[in-house]
Amino acid sequence: MPSFRLPGPQFCESVFAVWKSRSCQTGSYDERDMAEIIAVNAGLPSLSDINVTFRVQEDAGAAATAPPASLSSEDYLFVEARHPNTVLQGLNSLRLNNAFCDVTLCCGGHEFPCHRIVLASFSSYFQAMFSTDLIESKQERVAINGVEPQMIGMLVSYAYTSEVYISKANVQALLAAANLLDVMAVREACCCFMERQMDEINCVGIHCFAEAHSCKVLEKRSMDYILEHFSSVYQQEEFLSLCVDKLTDIIGSDHLNVPKEELVFEAAMLWLNKCPSRKQSFEKVLEHIRLPLISPYYLHDVIESLDVVKENQGCQRLISEAKDYLLLKDRRGELYCPRSRPRRSTGTAEVIVTVGGEDDKVVLRSAESFDPVTNHWKNLASLPFAVSKHGLVVSDSTLYLAGGEFPDGSASREMWRYDPCFDSWMEMAPMNVARSELGLVMLDGFVYAVGGWEGRSRLDSVECYNPHTNSWQFTESVKMAVTSPAVVALDGLLYVTGIK
Repeated sequence: MPSFRLPGPQFCESVFAVWKSRSCQTGSYDERDMAEIIAVNAGLPSLSDINVTFRVQEDAGAAATAPPASLSSEDYLFVEARHPNTVLQGLNSLRLNNAFCDVTLCCGGHEFPCHRIVLASFSSYFQAMFSTDLIESKQERVAINGVEPQMIGMLVSYAYTSEVYISKANVQALLAAANLLDVMAVREACCCFMERQMDEINCVGIHCFAEAHSCKVLEKRSMDYILEHFSSVYQQEEFLSLCVDKLTDIIGSDHLNVPKEELVFEAAMLWLNKCPSRKQSFEKVLEHIRLPLISPYYLHDVIESLDVVKENQGCQRLISEAKDYLLLKDRRGELYCPRSRPRRSTGTAEVIVTVGGEDDKVVLRSAESFDPVTNHWKNLASLPFAVSKHGLVVSDSTLYLAGGEFPDGSASREMWRYDPCFDSWMEMAPMNVARSELGLVMLDGFVYAVGGWEGRSRLDSVECYNPHTNSWQFTESVKMAVTSPAVVALDGLLYVTGIK
């Protein structure tokens, strides 16, 4: 380290006299004057000529002007936390004083002097405008159209201050301007503000606004709000002003939260009565109402009697489809369509059910259901016994199990019914013949057991179960004995294939 010998007392007195004399002549003095006098009178070089030498590694000289990749214990990185704000304040002061401004934004008769470099730094819109061969890159005055002048002023101020005031009165216009100029931070702040202000009255308007400006997150969350609070939303003016396509998007959703499907029809009627000219679009609306899930009495007494339904063949076809589904419970597999799918809010779900069977030669008595929507398995009430090679069939929401093979290898005559409401199995009348590896199918409200293995031989006999009388009766046999046949019902007929 360099060392200096301090001057003695006599020298200091003479220096002070010189310093005092200079200050009297100039009328002012500072510490640098004193340092200069000390240096000169001590016979030392002036401050501007002093160089302090530090010992450094020979290969570090080239990087003296650049920050190192990692600091050593002797280095110090100085960071002024207030520097960004200081720079912004300085730039804003220059803007307000119209100093060094090189472009003026013109909007609706208002002018906003700015600095190109500031605009380009916070907006990719301006960055592209000023860094390409667009004519605006060379103009001193640039016109901004399609937005309110006040919003341009607010965004310019934001560029220089990082602050913008958002209110219910300006949020839509501000979001539109921020969207146009690609000021994403302000755009997202407006979206968050609108989401916090969302309620049953304005959620439809917010959704349509978000969709128009491609605000995907706000668009989805507002739609979720509409679906969740539909019972209140459909009574609001914004809902009644919806276009037919947006209305069908809402009422066609599986996630529409309604206690019963009749409420969806009532909402559609309110929408229809708002404007008589909408009658020509009512068939399209009715297609998205799940008429098969509506009470048959409501369907007959209310819906079918409406003139708008009577006068439209398409609406009549939808009514007929719903009636068939309600009356022909055992043909619902054939009549299945999106309108017959339960909404998630009803608590009813379409599931895949597995009952009994074998696991590594161990016969099971467990029952499980799989929900394809939630991708989740759920345990159901187990059978009172273990069984495999049985028949399983569903009618409406009732499950029937018949026949099968017990763990000791004997065939079963038993018939059991599963009630999903009580998660329980109930024993029904047994078949006339014990059957394993049988075919089991529903046809027009009756259960048919076809063929199978009775323990010693294959069977060609067919039995029919009547749920109303809880009894089995033999019917016409198949032409040959079969085991493990594939049996399906279609249009009142049984089809047997895969004979073994």
